[in-house]
Amino acid sequence: MNLIELDRALKQLRLGGMAAVLETRLRQAQSEPLAPIDLISCLVSDELARRGERLLERRKKQAQFRDPQKSLDNFDFNFNKKMNRSLIFDLATGAFIGRHEDALFLGPPGTGKSHLAQAIGQAAIQQGYRVLYRETHTLLDDLADATLDGTRKEHMEFLVTVPLLIIDDLGMRKLALTAAEELLEIIMRRYERASTMLTSNRPVEDWGKLLGDAAAVSAMLDRLLHHGHVLKCGPRSWRTKTDLPPQEAAG
Repeated sequence: MNLIELDRALKQLRLGGMAAVLETRLRQAQSEPLAPIDLISCLVSDELARRGERLLERRKKQAQFRDPQKSLDNFDFNFNKKMNRSLIFDLATGAFIGRHEDALFLGPPGTGKSHLAQAIGQAAIQQGYRVLYRETHTLLDDLADATLDGTRKEHMEFLVTVPLLIIDDLGMRKLALTAAEELLEIIMRRYERASTMLTSNRPVEDWGKLLGDAAAVSAMLDRLLHHGHVLKCGPRSWRTKTDLPPQEAAG
């Protein structure tokens, strides 16, 4: 085989990582020189690296983050200095997912809950976990649509088996009367089997009134908090930061 034929064969075998660097690696083998086994090792490593990168990109896309650029690197921990940084970075290791534990982020709007939840979700993907991000109303709308088109069983199975499910912004929008029951089913079926991260701008004491079913909320919180980590965010809001006088905004 000549170089063109070899490149075509590698692509036919779905070894695009090797094909992309084949000519470069051959030149390297001639100039260094590389032993045959070292050349093969380099090409295999290139293929594995490319597949790993593509898997990460695919999982990031599948997670459907609202703000995929959010990370711990671009989060300003100094804005709310009393936030539990140790807990945040512990969650970012993904160890809680391996233990099937949950996390609850509470605080006023604009205090970083969604940013942190998505950043931890991104970190979890780097650790090799599958992640799904949904705003609460979207999660419930999708489930309602699946019920109508006869795919509820399959959709629910997907929701309850993903290793990390992030349910964002509970309390931001008015929800359907069945919201408490639907959320309880999801939480109950995921309990001690997979990890759920939930953010809310309402204190848990208000959830019964918010969802209209105190009994369902009580059962849901009982499971979320049993092996759960609670992060209190705030009190200052990022969205009002630019409206503050310069001296106060700087503080």
